[in-house]
Amino acid sequence: MRHDGGHDDPRCAELHAALTRRAFLGASGLGLGALALASLAPGARGAASAEEGRSEPGRAAPPGPHFPPRVKRVIHLHMAGAPSQLDLFDPKPALADLAGKPIPASFTQGERFAFIKGTPRVLASPYRFARHGASGHEFSELLPHIASIADELTVVRSMQTREFNHAPAQLFLHTGHARSGRPSLGAWASYGLGTMNADLPAFVVLLSGQFGPDAGASVYGAGFLPTVHQGVRLRSEGEPVLFLDDPSGMDRAARRRTLDALAELNRRAAERAPDPEIDTRIAQYELAYRMQASVPELADLASEPEAVRVAYGAEPGKVSFANNCLLARRLVERGVRFVQLYHWGWDSHGTGTHDDLVTSLPQRCRETDQATAALIRDLGERGLLDDTLVVWGGEFGRTPMNEERDGSKFLGRDHHPHAFTMLFAGAGVKRGLRLGATDELGYRVVEDPVTVHDLNATLLHLLGFEHTRLTYRSQGRDFRLTDVEGEVVRKLLA
Repeated sequence: MRHDGGHDDPRCAELHAALTRRAFLGASGLGLGALALASLAPGARGAASAEEGRSEPGRAAPPGPHFPPRVKRVIHLHMAGAPSQLDLFDPKPALADLAGKPIPASFTQGERFAFIKGTPRVLASPYRFARHGASGHEFSELLPHIASIADELTVVRSMQTREFNHAPAQLFLHTGHARSGRPSLGAWASYGLGTMNADLPAFVVLLSGQFGPDAGASVYGAGFLPTVHQGVRLRSEGEPVLFLDDPSGMDRAARRRTLDALAELNRRAAERAPDPEIDTRIAQYELAYRMQASVPELADLASEPEAVRVAYGAEPGKVSFANNCLLARRLVERGVRFVQLYHWGWDSHGTGTHDDLVTSLPQRCRETDQATAALIRDLGERGLLDDTLVVWGGEFGRTPMNEERDGSKFLGRDHHPHAFTMLFAGAGVKRGLRLGATDELGYRVVEDPVTVHDLNATLLHLLGFEHTRLTYRSQGRDFRLTDVEGEVVRKLLA
């Protein structure tokens, strides 16, 4: 080492690197890196143990199911904004009898609403309902394609939530908590079960509609789980995954050399300051490299037979729910564990034609009805419905009263947490079952209530997990998707 202020001696450079703020925090007993590493150490509850090894760099071997799973894959179709159950799935003749009259005070006393003020008036549905199939499920005339597969569906009319605004309710539904920072259901599935295809992420997200979900990317994030488990967004227009293509002038061989050099630098960094996220970074670089070969073929909807594209209503190169449903089938066909679709635009307040029950709601149904039915049929024809579960629904329901915000003359319903409907199809659930019931106005659940925690406990059960045992230690305590609540809904199970 020189004494004139220079640093020719390489040991000096190593010492300087070791004294960076990141390295100091990582090496200290209370450092962020040490805390993260401690959560992955042998004996840490909920984390993979050392004996389980690693399936690939950066991805610890998954804890694995607690018992044989009934479901290998999940496709969750989330209708962001909350579709009106009273106009689609839960007909109430009493609404027509009381239409235009003030709702009895016994229903609204002590209630809080997102936008309704004063004493609201009862609103009858403008749509006809009919029974379909041997199951006798009742569907609105707005959903003729879904109605045509009635006997494939399980209908739960007794869903409940604690949140009545979009972002908290979406977070609660997907992560079990109304504030951001918790892992989503898809991330828990990735963490617990791992991947079935090393060339694709275990958890993929597809968006359609004018906007994304109100709660943003937090609804498909990894929270405190290793970031390798967060949802990877796939697009049906332009680049399938942003920044996946090589820069101009770089060929495949150059990319391989670059990644090898980066991996070596990251490994050296991990030796100096152990941090699980460094291993995750290596794994994500390698996954991205493999995806460069696998994703273009996957996303090429034009390779599908025309009859299949027509059945879905898919048009290659466009952003649409139909395209995303076809992509979802191609993803699970290739071993993706959890596919999350979000379709925005179901917030039917009735402030104008853009969000009313007469113009906006039928448009949302036209965008989703055909493709939903086609997806379930297609999965069934390919034998994939035997171990794939499809879930359809929003974050809460809509009120039996007309919102009439600021004297609006358009028909619309406010947010309603006390009762809403969700649909299920495929593995593990009783086909044709109708579970739960609401009162004469569809205001409250009166039979077989199913909370959000109950729903998530049931989904984890179908994936092979006892929901109270699938935990991860963070910030000094064990967390789980269902917090301290939730019961498996046994009546749903096949």
